[in-house]
Amino acid sequence: MFELKINYGGKKISYKPFSVSLKYLVDEKKLEQSLINVAKVSGVKLSRLQIKNFTSKNGGELKIPKYDGKPDELILSKVKIDEGFSADYFRNHLAGIIQNIESQEIKNLHIFIPHYETFKKYFDTETYYYQSFIEGINLGNYSFDKYKASKKDPKPLAVYFYAEDGKKLKTALNNAMHVSEGFNFTKDLQNEPAITITPDGLSKRIVSQFKRTGVKVKVFDEKEIKRMKMGGLMAVGMGSDHPPRLIVLEYKGTASSKKKKKIALVGKGVTFDAGGISIKPAANMGEMKADMSGAAVVAGTLLAAAKAKLPIDIIGVIPSAENMVSGKSMRPGDIVVTASGKSIEVENTDAEGRMILADALDYASKRKPDQIIDLATLTGACV
Repeated sequence: MFELKINYGGKKISYKPFSVSLKYLVDEKKLEQSLINVAKVSGVKLSRLQIKNFTSKNGGELKIPKYDGKPDELILSKVKIDEGFSADYFRNHLAGIIQNIESQEIKNLHIFIPHYETFKKYFDTETYYYQSFIEGINLGNYSFDKYKASKKDPKPLAVYFYAEDGKKLKTALNNAMHVSEGFNFTKDLQNEPAITITPDGLSKRIVSQFKRTGVKVKVFDEKEIKRMKMGGLMAVGMGSDHPPRLIVLEYKGTASSKKKKKIALVGKGVTFDAGGISIKPAANMGEMKADMSGAAVVAGTLLAAAKAKLPIDIIGVIPSAENMVSGKSMRPGDIVVTASGKSIEVENTDAEGRMILADALDYASKRKPDQIIDLATLTGACV
């Protein structure tokens, strides 16, 4: 993991010691000539073998040392635009690059973003195109080592981005940093063990994170949940010593009230899913701490939206419970009445997600949003 300092490169390029440059070339008919031209401009000589390997069907990357140190190494990466190409290509590639160089003594990374026109049909805007590169660096640099006994101090790495439209690149840098803050918070919540992220622990972590963001956070405890007749959420949570919580986040956008849309995000927040009486197999059960990933995405999205000052209203609704095994657990055959008045007959207590989401979706719908997006996890079924 690096201590990143991400910069707008500007028009003048200055290579400091221990620098690497990354340039992309599109796989097309003129690839060989493009490779030769880039090598010439960069002041490097390529052998026929290097040219042959790079332009071959299976070729993908060239690493070329530069002994004048301007930069110390040049990386050329081939981009193939085919049916497998998507808006995630550069995001994924750079996430891998940052991980691959972690063990190396690199202090400066210069990334030259290819012309937008070539990839225009895959991206909504030029700004978002640039943003995907920056997000990739931040995604690859994430690490969760909070509980490790021995930790390495992160090495400093300055990353410089260059693009044809400097103004849009600067906007992309800001956007990417807001999004990165959101997805890092999401990942931190997912990676925490269930001993710390109980329903109450999740609510306290969210309350703490959203201080001074302008987002209002309201936490309903088990008494209030019962008063609201959320039978699904109560039933799932009653087998645990950690009672359920309903967490509601409200972000008010910056646009005028007549123009604003209201979006509701509803995320499954089962902080640990043992399956209840219909207990899961013991193998890999530890992964069930991540059955609150839908909730984590809602929290991370609200954080990014607040940082970016999006011109919409967002309501985040997180039903949170532990699905545990005890003498108080719900049973197959039980009938539960949800907040909407509709009843559920429990056939399998490991189908708990739809039960808590039923109450949360009812709550969200009563706020009359323009759109509701719900996020579950589906655990093993998703693969």
